[in-house]
Amino acid sequence: MRVDQQIIAEMITPGSRVLDVGSGDGTLIDYLYRTRKCDARGIELNMQSVTQSVAHGLPVVHGDADHDLAHYPDDTFDFVVLQRTLQAVERPQEVLRQMLRIGRHAIVSFPNFGHWRLRLQLLTTGRMPMTQVWSTPWHQTPNIHPCTIRDFVVLCEEENYTIRQWLAVDEDGAKAPWRRSVRWANLFGEQALFLLSRS
Repeated sequence: MRVDQQIIAEMITPGSRVLDVGSGDGTLIDYLYRTRKCDARGIELNMQSVTQSVAHGLPVVHGDADHDLAHYPDDTFDFVVLQRTLQAVERPQEVLRQMLRIGRHAIVSFPNFGHWRLRLQLLTTGRMPMTQVWSTPWHQTPNIHPCTIRDFVVLCEEENYTIRQWLAVDEDGAKAPWRRSVRWANLFGEQALFLLSRS
């Protein structure tokens, strides 16, 4: 599993009802089912990933986070996960609202566009940066709403979401020691993870 998936799994209470939005190949769902005894299921836009998940016996349906979360009843899940997908949805604000309507908690991970390497590449080359996390050329990327850790914290404040836990990590898994400071985490964290709930 990727580093962010391992951390997400640690945030989820064993035996919980979980919806993984943008579940990819189902790695997190499989892990939660096998090791945490969760009732975990997924929704995924890429049909090839859905087929791969279903072929491995995972409960994943084809769907779009921007439109299909609205069809789930209130409080259906304990945790709704959005792993590295926030920046690729059309309406991130609405997706977060739906996540916290259908789930008691939302876990969101995303690449931090405020990381110093990205800032430096943009400054020195004048071109859109590429790193291990941001590895697709600008004209092929699905990322339409890149954000920074500070951007996300401000959005949570505006929407009145409670941040239960957050941390910034690098791609190799080292947790940024600036975890308690949004300013420093925003500069040195390659990706961020947030556990949210309604206020």
